[in-house]
This record gives sequence, C-alpha cells and structure tokens, in this order.
Amino acid sequence: MSEAYRQAGVDLDAGNEAVKRIKGHVQRTRRPEVLGGIGGFGGLFRLSGYRDPVLVAATDGVGTKLKIAFAMDQHDAIGVDCVAMCVNDLVVQGAEPLFFLDYLATGKLDPAQAEAVVKGIADGCEEAGCSLIGGETAEMPGMYSGGEYDVAGFAVGAAEKDRLLDGRYIRPGDVILGLASDGLHSNGYSLVRRILLKEGWARLEQTVPWGRQTWGEALLTPTRIYVKSFLSLMETCRIKGGAHITGGGLEENVPRMIPPRYGVRIHRGRWPVPDIFHALSREGKLGPEDLYRTFNMGIGMVLFLPEEEAQEAVKTAVEAGERAYVIGEVIRDSGVHWSGRNPF
Repeated sequence: MSEAYRQAGVDLDAGNEAVKRIKGHVQRTRRPEVLGGIGGFGGLFRLSGYRDPVLVAATDGVGTKLKIAFAMDQHDAIGVDCVAMCVNDLVVQGAEPLFFLDYLATGKLDPAQAEAVVKGIADGCEEAGCSLIGGETAEMPGMYSGGEYDVAGFAVGAAEKDRLLDGRYIRPGDVILGLASDGLHSNGYSLVRRILLKEGWARLEQTVPWGRQTWGEALLTPTRIYVKSFLSLMETCRIKGGAHITGGGLEENVPRMIPPRYGVRIHRGRWPVPDIFHALSREGKLGPEDLYRTFNMGIGMVLFLPEEEAQEAVKTAVEAGERAYVIGEVIRDSGVHWSGRNPF
C-alpha cells in the first residue's frame, strides 16, 4: 500500500480488513431481489411483485447516543439504532423496507470496531426484513477524536400507491394505538448526558435503581424496530396512518400524520411510563412539557384506526410481540390535547 498515505493517517490495509470482516454480516441480510455482491460501485436491487409501486426513502443517524457507546466501548447496539431510525420512518407510511446502506466515518479505522457497528446494522436489517446492499467507510484523520466515529443510514422501501398511509382518511373518532418503546431509543441524549452524567462517565458502570442492569446498558438499549408488527397490523386492520415517535415526542410527531384541521386527545395513564423517564424527571427536575416534548415517554410508535377495530388491533399487536395500548383519539380541535393524571 502507499506508505505516504499511511503516514498521512489513512490505512488502506485496515479498510480491506474491515471489508473482510463485514462480508458475512452483509450476506445474512440478503433478499432474493439483491443482485451482485459487496464491493461494487453501487448496490443492485431488482424491484418486483408490485402493481403500482411507490418508493419511500428515509435517512437518519444516531445522534449523541454515540458518546455512550464510545465510553462503554460497545457498538453493535448503535448499528441497530441506525437501522431502526430509518425503517420505522418507512413503515409508518405503509412501505415495506427493501434495502439499506450505511455510512461510517472515523478518524482512524479500527476494523474490530467497524465490524461491531456493521454487525448491529445487519442485526437490524434482519429484524426489519431488508437487505444491507452497500455502504461507505471513510477514514478521515483529524476529523474525529481517537476511537470516535459517526454513522448514518439510508433506507428504501416500497408500497402500492393505493396502500400508502398519508393520513388523509383519518377522521374524528378514530383511535390512537400506541406501541411501547424500549426506553429512550435514540433521542434526547444531549439532555440525558447533562442530567445523568454531570459527575462523569463512572456512573455508566453503576446499577440502575429499578433493576439489575447498569446505567450504561440502560442507555445503550437499542431503538425498537416495529416493521413486522406494523405490517401485520396493516393486514388485519384498517390502519389509516402512523407516526414514529422520535425527537419531539408525542407532542411533535403525532400531528405530522393527521389532517391539519383535526387534532388528538391523548390520555396520560393509559400506558406505563418506563422507569428511566421517572429517573430523568427526578434528577433533572423536568416538568411534563420538557419530558413530553423531548422523549417518547414509553410510546415508540402510534397507529390510527377506526374505534371498532381497536381491540382486534391490540390483540394482533400483542401476538406480534408488542405491548399495545389505546392511548387516545382523534378530535375536531387542532393540536395535541392532554387528559388524565400526570405521572410525574
């Protein structure tokens, strides 16, 4: 290899080693529609089986949750997060995720670290039923501190045009079905670090007050992937729309999928709020506005459907492995209206 390039900080041999390490992870995500293999200038995917397909695309990253991964030197969960943040955005529009590409940038490439991230990405792709068909690993000396990187993803899905979920058929009286989150997912970590880690990283090794895991393990719990459950619900119920609850919480994300002339009423107390949010409320002295406009508060995905199908939807979701709750309804007044007891 170029010795001059190595001295400048770019190790081509490390890049080749990383590619070797990740090939097996990429292979296990392969769908029949994938053409070619890893290493080409672009991933190839043959779209078939659709009458009138619409492609749906989404891209996202993981944010400052990466800081926790660096401190813990644990990276596979971050890969799952990267996939989840993209594919959950696809499925709420009625699209089946088809393929995924990743971008990993670092100051000095560590093949073992890169493999751990890509392993997590492959795990997420398997869970979502999509293929990892390509990506880019960029070694950029001087851009990142030692051991640090950034990762982003790009996903493409497809839906029949007449089955797209754009919220146009949502009406007052429709109910909101909430699917439980697995904690923080990948949002609000700048605030989380300011509250929980103000005295340093040592707290990551301490046990949380509500269980046996450490704070580090709790904070690295990956974003839940709802793809298969959501697609199952679309087959059994008249789903009219959905929202992935990310940054901005229920307050900001639910209105994105309903006609602007309508609003929603959400009933606090209809679902259990995970312990980590109670801890953040106590230690950060956060009120409801900060909590509900920053975090998912225990609901990672919502779906809109007719009231008469609510119980069947709950049953289908539970059979698919979700914890599901009817958390509210669509009303004629615009905006998000809250009722019920505030749990904080």
